[in-house]
Amino acid sequence: MRFELPAGFAGIRVVGDVHGESGPFRDAIAGAEAARLFVVQIGDLTDHGPDAPGVLAAMFGLMDRGAGLFLLGNHDHKLRRALLGQPVKARAGGLDETLAQLEGHPDRAALAARAIEAIARAPAWLRWRDVLFVHGAFHTSMLNEPAPPDAGARRPDGLVSRALFGQTIAGELTDAGYPVRVLDWVDYIPAGLTVYCGHDNRSIGGRPHIAQGKRGGRAVFLDTGAGKGGHLSWIDLKA
Repeated sequence: MRFELPAGFAGIRVVGDVHGESGPFRDAIAGAEAARLFVVQIGDLTDHGPDAPGVLAAMFGLMDRGAGLFLLGNHDHKLRRALLGQPVKARAGGLDETLAQLEGHPDRAALAARAIEAIARAPAWLRWRDVLFVHGAFHTSMLNEPAPPDAGARRPDGLVSRALFGQTIAGELTDAGYPVRVLDWVDYIPAGLTVYCGHDNRSIGGRPHIAQGKRGGRAVFLDTGAGKGGHLSWIDLKA
């Protein structure tokens, strides 16, 4: 899916995984609006941090002003399923915290309804000029195939699975029970293309990690641990 920057914006502020950190997210939004930057948040709005409802409200307000959007992340997809009453595994400190925060919020019903609707149509990947935004990992087919318009409302498979969960090794799990993820996909990014992603905190010294691929492209990992003891990162791209 190719993205056209709306008129009046001087560029894009790419914001990494927020994970319930509403204060830093609002700071990122305020700075973007002051600089006339459109916000592209690369997925995982909620879980782990202290204020998932505040993050959702800030994101929806941004969307209503026509000043930003968010990509589909695996935590967003899982939240939607939970809000619909579908069975999900809620790990301690993650989705269970988000659901508890929403349950006690005065705008719970409105936020839940909006989340169900917005997550259903969130793009799984987005192309802008010589940049591709995706939550988990890139695949060369994303350069030619548009993201499904209902990616957030269906079972992730194919390219959507790659976009949400990254590149995994089938059947292999870490000691914590998570799929083993690899970065072979970075070597397939063509020269001249930069992929901005999150999903894994691979930061070096608290800064976004940049990986150069064998074909000349590069990946910028923007998850620097927000909601998990780290901080929220963003990068500004001028039009």
